[in-house]
Amino acid sequence: MVRLSILDQTPIPEGSSARTEIINTVRLAQIAERLGYHRFWLSEHHLETQGHSSPEILIPHIAANTSAIRVGSGGVMLPHYSAYKVAKNFRLLEALYPNRIDLGVGRAPGGIPLATMALQEGKANHQDQFARQIEDLIYYLTGSNGQGHRFQGLKAMPDIDTIPELFVLGSSGGSAGLASTYGVSYAYAQFISGQHGGEVIENYQQMFQPSLLQQRSHSIVGFFVVCAETDEQAERLASSMDVEFIKVARGEKSKGILSPELAVNYPFTTSDRQLVYENRKRMVVGSPEKIKMTLLQYSEEYKTDEFILATMMFDFHTKVKSYQLLSDAFALRKN
Repeated sequence: MVRLSILDQTPIPEGSSARTEIINTVRLAQIAERLGYHRFWLSEHHLETQGHSSPEILIPHIAANTSAIRVGSGGVMLPHYSAYKVAKNFRLLEALYPNRIDLGVGRAPGGIPLATMALQEGKANHQDQFARQIEDLIYYLTGSNGQGHRFQGLKAMPDIDTIPELFVLGSSGGSAGLASTYGVSYAYAQFISGQHGGEVIENYQQMFQPSLLQQRSHSIVGFFVVCAETDEQAERLASSMDVEFIKVARGEKSKGILSPELAVNYPFTTSDRQLVYENRKRMVVGSPEKIKMTLLQYSEEYKTDEFILATMMFDFHTKVKSYQLLSDAFALRKN
């Protein structure tokens, strides 16, 4: 059985607003739960074209307005923050919503350099501390009982008997190596790298070391997805993402996701067409039957039974329809 989950980045279509799209993200989480999706993750991207950059704030609101779906971060950009504070936040979330919280953490800045400078203003040490931060998170999440930690005995409250599932997010062997070394789950972002990560996942699984958090490896793979009733309709909808990615690559200021009507008439240059071709390696586009066949093939290649899917669409109802079609294709609903 293949599980499907959703990563929502709260993108703002042209003419909409952050407040509207935050409300739509909550609505989508409620719909995802009814449709049988397993997880609903929120991103931290410090970009003006996305509705928020604080998954740890929106997670409890979504968890309170759903009842069973797992809710988490995809992810917290850990180098910006104290591992101790992140652990305290997510232990509190786990206390409020036991066995429903995921803590996905990443190394990337998640935004423009100016945002990174503002987030890390005053930090004396700008060296890569990601590996130590992962180790710190495990120490705090598991009750601070290990020996030899530099803050020996410091607990991340509240003191509870369950632990959020910890994921290292990445698109390289380096992040996968950390996940296997520290014995935590791993989420491979093909929707970022565009590179097939089968070898990365295989190495993670083979090198996985059991930990206090989990005894077996667990990997999921992320793609952008555009699903419609026909391949032709899906291609038309995907043109909105094609144009958005071109603007990002050029460093152009975006006014939001374009409608398909405008996107299909975008004046693509030859180099734009090549970029669209490359970016399609980050996406799965087509009818429910085509996408199901593609994901089942990826399930074999990646040796995973879970995919987390993201989409950028101009119209919210079209986005919902895309996820409905996939839910039906994979028979996600239990009743």
